Amino acid sequence: MKILYFADIVGRPGRSILKYHVEKIKKDFSIDFVVANVENASHGFGITKKNAKELFNSYIDVMTGGNHSFDKKEIVDMMDEFPILRPLNYPKVTPGNGVGVYEVNDEKIAVLNLMGYYGMPMVDNPFIMIKEEVEKLQNDGVKNILIDFHAEATSEKRALFAMLKGEVSAIVGSHTHVGTDDLVVEDGTFYVSDVGLTGCRDNVIGMDIKEPLDRFLTGVSSKFDVPNRCKKILQAVVVDIKEGRVKEAFKIKAYDESEVFVSQEAFFE
Repeated sequence: MKILYFADIVGRPGRSILKYHVEKIKKDFSIDFVVANVENASHGFGITKKNAKELFNSYIDVMTGGNHSFDKKEIVDMMDEFPILRPLNYPKVTPGNGVGVYEVNDEKIAVLNLMGYYGMPMVDNPFIMIKEEVEKLQNDGVKNILIDFHAEATSEKRALFAMLKGEVSAIVGSHTHVGTDDLVVEDGTFYVSDVGLTGCRDNVIGMDIKEPLDRFLTGVSSKFDVPNRCKKILQAVVVDIKEGRVKEAFKIKAYDESEVFVSQEAFFE
């Protein structure tokens, strides 16, 4: 089972470069299932129903979120209509689900969305909650398990990997919008601290340069904005899973309308 995962699709530029390349990526790499973090997909904050439909029509099978999941309130109704996950460790009264189990080529795969503590909204302990959920899935016979860990601190992400390696198939990091090069497979589990954004690359984490620069210069915050025109980047990982263990994993990139290329293969420990 080959999984394609996108972290942090940012605004219209992110959606447009994904739509341009994703069909070819699926074909070239024989992708079976596509997961994408969409919490920044609608002008950088949350996702609208219109944009969700646009992305589902662009071969996305499951959507995950994070601290911006509920920025567009229409997502509450969308969670009953579409396979959209929000972080598992939001309070139990929060609408939606943090885990979904799907059938792919007569196999089951579980996708879990989790959010870290540092710099994030109030959530329950991610380590305790994810450990209990993984045990439930294993007891139900689900071997293929992918976790989107939406967190600021790389230490949190690495600690989760240390706790769950050998127990899950993949832990893919999102949220910072900056890709890391620490791809590794250990005890059959793939890990990367952050896949990096899909969207504008000639600014600050996919946002127009003016607002973040003003904040650094003056200490006064203003609304971030996604440029309508920019140089774009697509970043994703491909993870090949067999019976819950990762056989191969690598990162792919594309700049604007250039050819897609493999940028790094995971190191097998």
